[in-house]
Amino acid sequence: MNTLDNRLEKHIDFLISRYPVLEGIKQDIIDAYLVMEECYENGGKLMIAGNGGSAADSEHIAGELMKRFKIPRPVSEEFAFKLKAVDEKRGAELAKNLECSLMAIPLVAHEALTTAYINDVDGLGVFAQQLFGYGKYGDVFLGISTSGNSKNIMNATVVARAAGIKVIGLTGAKGGELANVADVAVKVPETETYLIQELHLPIYHCWCLILEDKFFGPQ
Repeated sequence: MNTLDNRLEKHIDFLISRYPVLEGIKQDIIDAYLVMEECYENGGKLMIAGNGGSAADSEHIAGELMKRFKIPRPVSEEFAFKLKAVDEKRGAELAKNLECSLMAIPLVAHEALTTAYINDVDGLGVFAQQLFGYGKYGDVFLGISTSGNSKNIMNATVVARAAGIKVIGLTGAKGGELANVADVAVKVPETETYLIQELHLPIYHCWCLILEDKFFGPQ
């Protein structure tokens, strides 16, 4: 069984204490986190996609990872020095305000690219095209689908698997096709769309908290 560092376990415990219904998928939540941790440790990135409310979740996750969530993430002294060497006044301000990131790309956010591909090529390949363009071996694709059967998400998983990009599926209880192909499937114990989405949010908030603590918290 894969385990978390003791320092990070508290985030999972807090999640389960607030949402006891998630106890049955606790290990899946941990396993998915560990896939993301390994990706970031090796210099990779997270790419996220979903439809409707899950598209909003994709952007939400990227927002939590690309800047501070709870813990300050100042730039290194070395980079702060470089900023000030380029422009003493602006560099000093940037050195104070810039925050370190965990690279996360919401594949739902690039309107010109996505609408051009949908119009010119294929409406169901829009996430697959971006994974092919942005992704590299060792990255992670987080596909969010309440049914687990979203066609554009499933097309993206084919590209991911061909390119050596690990797949995490965040779904409802049935899991669908996504659960069958994902490296880790987190299937929340609900079948109604809005109830599934209500459980997705605390799970991905927990992932973001653990990732931030791992890479920017006290060592």
